[in-house]
Amino acid sequence: MTDGLLNAPTALLFGAIALAGIGFSLVKARATLDDRTAPMAGLVAAFVFAAQMINFPVLPGVSGHLLGGALVAILVGPWVGTLCVSIVLVVQSLLFADGGLTMLGANITNMALLGTAASYLVAVALRPLARRNRSGLLVTAFLAGTINTVMASVGFLLEYWIGGAAGFSVAQAVLPMLGIHLLIGIGEGIITALTVGAVAAGRPDLIRLLRATPSSGRPTARGDTESASGTVEGRS
Repeated sequence: MTDGLLNAPTALLFGAIALAGIGFSLVKARATLDDRTAPMAGLVAAFVFAAQMINFPVLPGVSGHLLGGALVAILVGPWVGTLCVSIVLVVQSLLFADGGLTMLGANITNMALLGTAASYLVAVALRPLARRNRSGLLVTAFLAGTINTVMASVGFLLEYWIGGAAGFSVAQAVLPMLGIHLLIGIGEGIITALTVGAVAAGRPDLIRLLRATPSSGRPTARGDTESASGTVEGRS
């Protein structure tokens, strides 16, 4: 989102929401970081930063790029993932003018908070499928990636409904916004699935979604981790 899309009160509102979400994620991330998640977080953030700079064609005159919320949520969990995407958005806004500075809070809300949360919920719901075999993991990653992008666009529509300042109505934007971002989401889903699949081929124990227990969301014991990882590899 570029400067001028939202009025000042709405921009401030979602700036506060973004700060609250980042603060909460910082607290939760401290309990989930371990010797595998910490270095993985840096690598994932760097990959998302680089990937967001590359656009892929969707329709004539329309292109999209990776948001990364689903990818980071699957690999390092939702809390650390939120921080990774937030850092990427801050750096892009401050150093590359990619996204308006006054819209930074809204962009973080859409992509780092809403998109990451929605995609992680999809991934958790499909975790039994992801643990079954490699194909199940790829399907889970694809669907989570697609939902990530669509929900981020829904966030924009909600923000614009609250305080849009660009001269067009929400009704005019709904169908084009959702339709285009569904196509972009398919591209995001493919990239997410390919990346998660590449990690699973070499080090499935690094995929936090496979290491988390359904009841607690905390890493399992080492033996359980290796068992889950072996399941993904053995049934490919």
